[in-house]
Amino acid sequence: MFKNLLGAFSSDLAIDLGTANTLVLIKGQGISINEPSVVAIQYDKHGQEHILAVGQEAKDMVGKTPGNIKAIRPMKDGVIADFNVTEMMIRYFIEKAHNRKSFFSPRVIICVPYGLTQVERKAVKESAMNAGARYVYLIEEPMAAAIGAGLPIREPNGNLVVDIGGGTTEIGVISLGGLVLSKSIRVAGDRFDATITDYIKKRFNLLVGDRVSEDLKISIGTAIKLDQELVATVRGRDQVEGTLNSVEITSEDMREAMKEPLREIGEALKSVLEQTPPELAGDIVENGIVLTGGGALIKGIDKYLSSLVKLPVYVAEDPLLAVAKGTGKALDEIDLLQQTAYED
Repeated sequence: MFKNLLGAFSSDLAIDLGTANTLVLIKGQGISINEPSVVAIQYDKHGQEHILAVGQEAKDMVGKTPGNIKAIRPMKDGVIADFNVTEMMIRYFIEKAHNRKSFFSPRVIICVPYGLTQVERKAVKESAMNAGARYVYLIEEPMAAAIGAGLPIREPNGNLVVDIGGGTTEIGVISLGGLVLSKSIRVAGDRFDATITDYIKKRFNLLVGDRVSEDLKISIGTAIKLDQELVATVRGRDQVEGTLNSVEITSEDMREAMKEPLREIGEALKSVLEQTPPELAGDIVENGIVLTGGGALIKGIDKYLSSLVKLPVYVAEDPLLAVAKGTGKALDEIDLLQQTAYED
């Protein structure tokens, strides 16, 4: 009966509430929204908050706003940093997904990092409930990533997935529809951006913003030495003279800038492998390791991790959308949802 009831509500949603981007899927319809997790807030003369923009429009304002407007990223390191703004963002995305202000309160499944505390899980659920959800399920990110990557999670075989998102890297060993072993570290896309910013500041005395560092990471970032070096011109402010200046950054610079977070991700992966039960370790040797998330698109990161752990490492098809697709599939298949969703 529960299965039939859930299937009757077309307004049900799956939300990948990411540090960098939020994706919303409508049950049976696929991805409806894929926008940055950024909210622009305008303060009136009485200090009251008003939403000015959400998503890409708000991200375009980052670092460019006057004093009465703030572009806020309410998610930090995979958790809610600003409860009220997160609630505003979720409400906005739910309303946008249904293309109207009033909607039949949907059931919502939200993907969350494995390492969230009970308090943080409760905060996520309450944000969605306050934003208009009728009921909220939570599904852990490694499981959603594995489902979205098409891994045979229900079989009695070990599969290992590494999801490198914006705020966290999630590593999970999955067998028989459950997480046998998992690890979450707050080292991911944002950390890469920060180390690139710091490197440019120290190496070239140039001050650049996080958006510039993110663009560099995407365009010429690499985890390994490339046969042909890539080059990009970066503009910023000279921190010594205070004048505007431009410098050339190479892919080798990027590899040096990102080496520490890459090392930490590699160490976390080795730690999980060391704790993996012998029965499942053999399966992982045979099946290899699957990478998902935006970090999986860093050039050569599969080869870097493979050389570190001496195992085959593969980038999933469409890694950026793997977690969102897995969350949506869990919503589409109620038996899978009941098996994998986390409920308090």
